[in-house]
Amino acid sequence: MTTVAVPAPQAIAGVTPAQTQETTVMTVWPSVAAYGIGRTLGQLYDIRMPDIYFLRLGRLLALAFVPVSLVLFFFRVAPYIGTRYTLTNRRLIVHKGWKMVEDKAIDLDRFDKIEVEVLPGQSWYEAGDLVFKLGNVETFRLDGVSRPEAFRSTVFKAHQVYVGVKKAQKR
Repeated sequence: MTTVAVPAPQAIAGVTPAQTQETTVMTVWPSVAAYGIGRTLGQLYDIRMPDIYFLRLGRLLALAFVPVSLVLFFFRVAPYIGTRYTLTNRRLIVHKGWKMVEDKAIDLDRFDKIEVEVLPGQSWYEAGDLVFKLGNVETFRLDGVSRPEAFRSTVFKAHQVYVGVKKAQKR
């Protein structure tokens, strides 16, 4: 006879207190704009001259560099090399490789603001770097996050909840 473990009841489905268990909130993969060659290609693809209807030099270059772009795309998920960013209810983690080995992490109370820095070539991919700061000191950076404003918003909301609960527990 097989026994099945029944999870503990939760006040809100899917929500676990950070003191009880670390739970994944969201995982994102960096864009190819995280790599120097990806940003260089992004700058080339963004060339708008000549601007004749839909014909632009940048779009023609994008077609010409499809093989290079495919290599970059699969490089970012390659074994031992691929990177992903995981937000939990306690911290933000950079994982490497298929086995998700933790490379670096930051607790959600180790920053008080998150800035989006769009490097040259990243705008074509709708990507940017997330810069985490405590005061004016940079404490952490995520390179080439696709649609950085959406992820920034999610991380900041998790930060506010984590810090708020910690403050409430101290009282």
